[in-house]
Amino acid sequence: MPLADELLGADTVAGLAACLVRAGDGITARETRACGAVLDGLSFTGRVALIRDAVLADLPPDYPDFATVLRAALRDGDFTGWMTFPVAEAVAVRGRDVFEPALALLAELTPRLTAETAVRPFLRDDPERALRVMTPWTAHPDPHVRRLASEGTRPRLPWAPRLPELIADPTPALPLLDALYRDDSEYVRRSVANHLNDISRDHPDLAVAVAARWLDDPAPTTDRVVRHGLRTLIKAGHAGALTLLGHSPDSPVAVEGPHLHASEIRVGDHLVFDCSVTNTHDRTAHLVVDYVVLHVKANGTRTPKVFKLATRSLAPGETWRATRRHSFKPISTRRYHAGVHQVRLQVNGRPHGEASFMLHT
Repeated sequence: MPLADELLGADTVAGLAACLVRAGDGITARETRACGAVLDGLSFTGRVALIRDAVLADLPPDYPDFATVLRAALRDGDFTGWMTFPVAEAVAVRGRDVFEPALALLAELTPRLTAETAVRPFLRDDPERALRVMTPWTAHPDPHVRRLASEGTRPRLPWAPRLPELIADPTPALPLLDALYRDDSEYVRRSVANHLNDISRDHPDLAVAVAARWLDDPAPTTDRVVRHGLRTLIKAGHAGALTLLGHSPDSPVAVEGPHLHASEIRVGDHLVFDCSVTNTHDRTAHLVVDYVVLHVKANGTRTPKVFKLATRSLAPGETWRATRRHSFKPISTRRYHAGVHQVRLQVNGRPHGEASFMLHT
């Protein structure tokens, strides 16, 4: 992902200020313009909050005049991209009390980038009312607005406040997904799959039931939507998800490995291992082959992380072989600790074979 200063840097803020000045008589955008000099050292979230508050200070305090300026800005082709992200957040603040008109304005803003986080305060305040407004968006001619109906209601949208009521009970948002899973746009369908994956984390059986219903009335793209939407359950070996997609947890297989190329590695190296899977049944086997790395935590315990190897259909007696290079290059989302790690294979959710290796930091 680009750095914060690449998304919301001084040039972007200057461009936003110029758009606001052109959009409204008497708008100086002084506060917004001043933000460009004080962005250094701020995270992306911090930059959004700073620019949002500046926009609120620069634009009229009453909602109708505020919205008029932003609609004028929307007629400006330069008002686009990441500069609109904090503007959408400003709508979520100033429009909280007017509700329906503010959500309508967010639907107008979302094609310029996305308003997926800005709709969430409305969903937290009154989910039923917000969903009533958002449901017609599923038939909107603009795919960005249709996607907003799915993405904005995701219970566990990354980098955004969660929606506790939809985590506890995701069914109120299901009509939106039912309307969109066969959408013409891959952009929209991807959001639907990610929303289903969010549901699967808290309600796995419901997610499988929804996916089964979609597969009973599919488009040519539905199988892909379902596979992506159930990916967490597939990695977790959920029997219902595997069976729905034709991967029987009881498929007879012979698994060799993982055979490690080295028993000791250092952070920055690759763990390399070989493995093979043979179908020992007299019918074709449809297999999901994963591997699990059990990382050592700071307290000495291990935590598993599943990684995809392959999805294969093997004829009776057929063998599939692979060599995998797993990187231990430092990344911001995981901290490595020295100690004895483990790697194991997983076929259709069932564990097969395990090997240990020492990671040095």
